[in-house]
Amino acid sequence: MEGLDDYRAAAALRAAVRAFLHRGEQAARRAGLTPQRQLLLLMIKGAPDGTERATVTELAERLRLAQHTVTELAGRAEAAGLLAREGSDDDGRVVRLRLTEEGERRLAATVAELREDRRRLVEVLREQRP
Repeated sequence: MEGLDDYRAAAALRAAVRAFLHRGEQAARRAGLTPQRQLLLLMIKGAPDGTERATVTELAERLRLAQHTVTELAGRAEAAGLLAREGSDDDGRVVRLRLTEEGERRLAATVAELREDRRRLVEVLREQRP
């Protein structure tokens, strides 16, 4: 019977994650973003170091994507007026990405819309603890 409980728990978790991702895709589109752009903006704004900035290399690592893919995504987001590039104060060779006002506005709309969905997902994750 324990094995069956493991399958039920795994299925419940997978369903909750998929529901969250689906709602996130819908929220992104309502904000005028592709799901990929919404995720890119989120990873920049939510940078682990708190700077709200990220390099392409950092984003590639966090998103688990090839660096050239992130470069293309960032270039399109920049062309759409959602991102800006700025040089690093510490190293002139390093370029960091940050959100523009428009990028901030659109991302904020998705994050606010998904607040309850995040809470529900956290509940499901807590139920998974042994």
